Amino acid sequence: MPTPQTEQLEEQINQWRNFLQRHQVIQATDVAELEDHLREHITGLTDAGLAADEAFLIAVKRMGNLDALSKEFAREHSDRLWKQLVLTSPDAEHSKRGSRRETAVAFGLAIVAGLLVKLPTIFGLDIEHDESFYMRNISFFVLPILAAYFIWKRGVSRQTIIPAAIGFVIGAIGANAYPFLAGGSTEALTSLHVPIAMWLIVGLAYAGKRWRDVAGRMDFIRYTGELLIYYVLIALGGGVLTGFLFAIFQSIGFNVEPIVGTWIIPCGAAGAVIIGSWLVEAKQSVIENMAPVLTRLFTPLFAIVLVVFLVTIVVSGHGIDVDRNILIAFDLLLVVVLGLLVYSISARAPLAPRNAFDVLQVVLLVSALLADAVALWAIASRISEFGFSPNRVAALGENFILLVNLAWSTVLYVRFLRGRGTFAHIERWQTNYIPVYAAWASLVIFLFPPLFGFK
Repeated sequence: MPTPQTEQLEEQINQWRNFLQRHQVIQATDVAELEDHLREHITGLTDAGLAADEAFLIAVKRMGNLDALSKEFAREHSDRLWKQLVLTSPDAEHSKRGSRRETAVAFGLAIVAGLLVKLPTIFGLDIEHDESFYMRNISFFVLPILAAYFIWKRGVSRQTIIPAAIGFVIGAIGANAYPFLAGGSTEALTSLHVPIAMWLIVGLAYAGKRWRDVAGRMDFIRYTGELLIYYVLIALGGGVLTGFLFAIFQSIGFNVEPIVGTWIIPCGAAGAVIIGSWLVEAKQSVIENMAPVLTRLFTPLFAIVLVVFLVTIVVSGHGIDVDRNILIAFDLLLVVVLGLLVYSISARAPLAPRNAFDVLQVVLLVSALLADAVALWAIASRISEFGFSPNRVAALGENFILLVNLAWSTVLYVRFLRGRGTFAHIERWQTNYIPVYAAWASLVIFLFPPLFGFK
């Protein structure tokens, strides 16, 4: 059984390895060999009597051919101790080979994604009159292109490319093969769950072989949170730009609403996913300062909201109204809470000491857990009274999945605070749970429509 010192050393090596794999200056095929050299240095130093963490710091310093990368690694992890050892020159430059080519590829793929959104018009479909088709298929206009970007950037092997392609094909069949009733619940549920299942395929392309490792999956979680932040910023900027566009063209008597509604907004929304991903890859040091700040800002706010919500239920005696829109809003709230938890875990230094924010995380977890239990009780009561429906069963399953995650996360976090577990156990649980969401989404896509008569 690995000791805490061994787990800490493996976590440090994982961070070092992940850093190299995110940079094009080091080919993916070379990382394993470099890691072997690093481990040889560490073994020699520990045999000489040094502690594991000390050996790691000195071994990183001794990787002479990676001197520039080691300094950049220290900047990116400025709160780590190795900064004192390897950050010797404030104006040291790191390699930017391939950055112009990557920029061109990213913008080219963004244009392709935008044009794919308009491809159905060739077959007589358009966004205004065929909204249900677009809702079911929007993932397939964007996510395969995003996966292609990561496959190109990471140099992913055929063992990853083939399953990813098959996954997208199966997803497209599931989204379009069934005879959905127009405006039915199963079609809406399919539209909501297809992106969840397809996002896992993007994760496979993003992490490649590292998907088998906790650190690789955690990197994908971190990237997802960072992409969301960039996408929101791009959307806000795009909204301002669109407003100015309307204003200046109206001043000369031109109505640009048809162009904006059918071209600029849908194509821009698709292309922004690729551009946002490129920004995350290219500007990681900037976003790593932004995302943790936002997480620390909203975690206490959501904790307060949930605590007040639970107190109100107890005082007033009112339960949750199991209306479809209310269920969706409530589930989104729990998903956001879980997202805050997961992203704060991904942004936290695993070896950092316990602090008040960790206690606040437990408060948020317990509050979300209780709120989820209340929602499950309300949904189960509704089903027993009115019977099964696609929305109720989907809500029941999703809340149960969230309940399991929140419950065990609470247990692991309490153990961590009491010194009976490591932070790595929390990371491992969250990353291992990712396929559960994709599996549930696949069940909703393929099983719910025939089960409920495509209604």
